[in-house]
Amino acid sequence: MEEEDGIEENSASGGEGSRWVDGSEVDSETAAWVWPGENEAREGQGYGSMRRRLVKKPKRVDSFDVEAMEVAGAHGHHPKDPSVWQTLALAFQTLGVVYGDMGTSPLYVFADVFSKVTIESDVDVLGALSLVMYTIALIPLAKYVFVVLKANDNGEGGTFALYSLICRYANINMLPNRQPADEQISSFRLKLPTPELERALNIKETLESKSSLKTVLLLFVLMGTSMIIGDGILTPAISVMSAVSGLQGELEGFETNAVVVVSIVILLALFSIQQFGTGKVGFLFAPILALWFFCLGSIGLYNLLKHDITVLRAVNPAYIYFFFKKNSGAAWSALGGCVLCITGAEAMFADLGHFSVRSIQIAFTFVVFPCLLLAYLGQAAYLMKYPASAERIFYDSVPGSLFWPVLVIATIAAMIASQAMISATFSCVKQSMALGCFPRLKIVHTSKRKMGQIYIPVINWFLMIMCILVVSIFQSTTDIANAYGIAEVGVMIVSTALVTLVMLLIWQTNLFLALCFPLIFGSVEFIYLCAVLSKIEQGGWLPLVFASFFLCVMYIWNYGSVLKYRSEVREKISMDFMLELGSSLGTLRVPGIGLLYNELVQGIPSIFVQFLLSLPAIHSTIVFVCIKYVPVPVVPQEERFLFRRVCPKDYHMFRCVARYGYKDVRKEDHHAFEQLLAESLEKFLRREAEDLALESNLHEMEFDNLSVGSRGSRTRSGDGVEELRVPLMQVQRLEEVSTSTSEDGVSILPSSVMASDEDPSLEYELSALREAMDSGFTYLLAHGDVRARKDSFFLKKLVINYFYGFLRRNCRAGAANMSVPHMDIIQVGMTYMV
Repeated sequence: MEEEDGIEENSASGGEGSRWVDGSEVDSETAAWVWPGENEAREGQGYGSMRRRLVKKPKRVDSFDVEAMEVAGAHGHHPKDPSVWQTLALAFQTLGVVYGDMGTSPLYVFADVFSKVTIESDVDVLGALSLVMYTIALIPLAKYVFVVLKANDNGEGGTFALYSLICRYANINMLPNRQPADEQISSFRLKLPTPELERALNIKETLESKSSLKTVLLLFVLMGTSMIIGDGILTPAISVMSAVSGLQGELEGFETNAVVVVSIVILLALFSIQQFGTGKVGFLFAPILALWFFCLGSIGLYNLLKHDITVLRAVNPAYIYFFFKKNSGAAWSALGGCVLCITGAEAMFADLGHFSVRSIQIAFTFVVFPCLLLAYLGQAAYLMKYPASAERIFYDSVPGSLFWPVLVIATIAAMIASQAMISATFSCVKQSMALGCFPRLKIVHTSKRKMGQIYIPVINWFLMIMCILVVSIFQSTTDIANAYGIAEVGVMIVSTALVTLVMLLIWQTNLFLALCFPLIFGSVEFIYLCAVLSKIEQGGWLPLVFASFFLCVMYIWNYGSVLKYRSEVREKISMDFMLELGSSLGTLRVPGIGLLYNELVQGIPSIFVQFLLSLPAIHSTIVFVCIKYVPVPVVPQEERFLFRRVCPKDYHMFRCVARYGYKDVRKEDHHAFEQLLAESLEKFLRREAEDLALESNLHEMEFDNLSVGSRGSRTRSGDGVEELRVPLMQVQRLEEVSTSTSEDGVSILPSSVMASDEDPSLEYELSALREAMDSGFTYLLAHGDVRARKDSFFLKKLVINYFYGFLRRNCRAGAANMSVPHMDIIQVGMTYMV
């Protein structure tokens, strides 16, 4: 993978290195400062204590970590733990959003299982019941509630959240735009060394050194995400059809066509209300699902006590062995029906960003799990007495007087069940977009309080159309169930593998315990996968088609984006060329601020030359703006911007890297962004001047009193321009220095440091910046066309020129994301040969 080792951004008189908006330097490449000749006798001379506070230690490995934690504490990034009532309220909402899918599984599980196995003895019923009970206890309860939910990325769940967590600890992202300063973001939360650190480092080095492993891991993650999107298509279809089909045995003339029509109407209503947001949907659906779980539990308990309480014998797992011994091949086929009892389990993790770990754990442990067990126990007790009712077991087991109320609640609950996977699909698509693996789409944030609650119109209507097609074509829940199992188990296997890697690399768990996780849960899921793959011809091909389609879209987008970025790195402008142009840049400089958007985090993009050639004049102040997503959920506001000076001071050119987490909300109000950027740039200039003045006076004091020059203060850059390296200064420390006075009230610092505003060069630059702001902002955007080189092989030309080109032309453009008036935009076309 090509590294960004090209030009360096130098300044003849300005400070080199990245800085926060408050001026604090964060570039880890800056040389560590050492003040030799520490003499304790000097401590009483006024500047000794000040010098010790400003000095950099020889090994400045994690010096900024302390600074970041202080900032985080001052601004209160980490919210207080929610109260008990808030957690219970969230737990109540999860019933309507997370557990709808799993809650409606009693509608069709036993009906599907006993369509493969005929009930001939108690062993058939008890064996199937034991399979269902232990499947629910092992996968959703033991795996997800107690292990996987803890592998969240600062409260965000899902396949891509696990991938971003791994990317944070090992540099395996295919897009080579990682900066050392990114690791200083306070939400990175690096772990302290443990006895297992050496093993974790070996795994990290192996992943980073082999590009083939990076590609395999990315494809694995994309496959899991594609399966989740496939679940979002199949879940509404099977849930709604299963509920509506209950009318076939009660209403005369209500045949298959009527089931299909009613199901389509319900699906249209479901997808139409998604635009109102997960929170509103959750509060609307949660009471209904709570009533549904109460019906499941109470009806199950009624059947258990009335018909055959001895089905509790199924707690003995030996009945699973007897079931397979008696039915052999038929039991293997029935295993594909048993897996339907845990459909929607992945939503517990994928929907985590909408809620909290504790709320999901409470809802499942104390409501969902007991009610599901009672429902299956009650159905099994009914089958022990009426084995011929297997085809309509759920509705036949409902007491006659409650049939119609339960049918209405079941139909509404089935519609709600789809909400879990729809919300999970929205979350996964947003995460994949932020990590550069999905074309840009419009995202609507439906809640001001919860950033994770989103709505993606294009995905919503796509899911709706696909659901209607599936219902219209299959017209049977049996074939849809065969397809459903493959998608569900595929997602679970991906999660198991990624969580195992998190255990070894990040948690640094004991090797034995880490291997027990995939050995136990992975083995169960692999058995289920083999069972459901045997049904490919009976509808199992459908999720594979969906997954293959989305896998191709996501990988092509990521592949094309990586090639485009590498092309920009290769073709960036050299500093020698910029110095030859001079401060006028070979053209006229007119008042105004030009914001040139590009993807480079270092260097001057080649598109800048196109602007110089195409425009009769260029703005007096140029800011290269890079919007970059880093593998963390949220980047704190005060750590959002990195500023850096590009070229000497008289060029008035800067780089601004705006960093966002994959869960961050990007403000579309360009006026607010412009104001924030201008204020941040002014702070940067003031802090730069203070640092330079303070450094200059510290040098003078060292020369005058110690006669020892500081080491490494000036270095010669590759192109002959002297480069001044500025020591790392915390804002808090500078405030201490500026307010420190001696006992008689006289400042210990020279006036040049105390009154930096009087610096003529600073005042000139600030006045030039204000004049440019008064003239307005102009957005300089590149309308880029990506083409494969002529000597590329045929498949690459096909993928880049046609497939990737089609996606770029039809995705959301950068100007649309910023909501900038057209009169403030200047676009220049450019072709990138990759």
